[in-house]
Amino acid sequence: MLTVGRYFKQRFGQKVRKIPISLSGFTCPNIDGSVAKGGCIYCKNETFSPSLVMKKKQNKEETSILKNINHDTITKQDIKNFTNLKMNFSLESNPLLPQQLKELEEQFLYHSSYHKNKFGISKYMVYFQSFTNTYAPFDTLQALYTKALRLPNVVGMSIGTRVDCVDSKLLDFLGRFVDEGKEIWLEYGIQSIYEETLKITNRGHTMDGVENLFKETRKRGIKVCAHLIYGLPNESVEMMIESLKTIISYGVDSLKIHPLYVVEGTALARMYKKGEYTPITLEEYGEAIAQSLKVIPPTIVIQRVSAGAHDDSLLAPKWCFDKNIQMRYIRERLKKEGIDY
Repeated sequence: MLTVGRYFKQRFGQKVRKIPISLSGFTCPNIDGSVAKGGCIYCKNETFSPSLVMKKKQNKEETSILKNINHDTITKQDIKNFTNLKMNFSLESNPLLPQQLKELEEQFLYHSSYHKNKFGISKYMVYFQSFTNTYAPFDTLQALYTKALRLPNVVGMSIGTRVDCVDSKLLDFLGRFVDEGKEIWLEYGIQSIYEETLKITNRGHTMDGVENLFKETRKRGIKVCAHLIYGLPNESVEMMIESLKTIISYGVDSLKIHPLYVVEGTALARMYKKGEYTPITLEEYGEAIAQSLKVIPPTIVIQRVSAGAHDDSLLAPKWCFDKNIQMRYIRERLKKEGIDY
């Protein structure tokens, strides 16, 4: 089984750590109303992004400082406009860019120093994690990606995005980094191939053109990582496996699979409280993962098969509170199939 740790060890001869980055101003087109409003029904970025939590704390401190400055050049409206600015493709200028570049470097140095000092890891992938990290003016993306790859001991970057937020211009630009020897990944949030599920979860896009997008991405040497969620509303284990098989047939280099969990403050939480959604059980999830690993080719890198929220925001399923519980169960389930993970 080719885990991401084993892949990086083969590729670079040593451990490589992905450093999570979350930048001010980034959002998604299904949050800001471009294609939908409210975002995915299950999404609360703070539950899986340590850098986003750190960034929000920093932003509060910076805003507090700005409010206490008493001079004519900064008004309350200036502060409001600055802190509420969101990225999109039509943004003519980006006054947040200096702050974003600063956050990028600070978050990278914080996390890389931690992993260097505690685990002795000295090679890194910059992981643009929260929200849609290609949903911004092209000039902004050029500046951020170039800066990321110039940070110390960075061998590449991985960019979390959506299938409706990547075009040929961006692919060509990223492809030039590949030509320079950098490891570049685009992580596409697919979640499910079923159009009805995409509607229910408020994804704001369809599966049209996804197969061709994957081909165009890989044609430039950029690696494709597809994200899938198991346990989405009204989906059976058979449907989950069909999503997996379809995505594999499109051509991918890596996969992330994780269970759907319910956190407070989301539309899914409201559905759950009304009895309109029943979370996947640990047994069902274990069965789905066991079936999945049987059909995933050994050349595809498996980056994740577990996920959860580790605070009071988690409503259900409770087994998603502790990834160790998940992995113990999954490994025992896989042993029955003769699979070593």
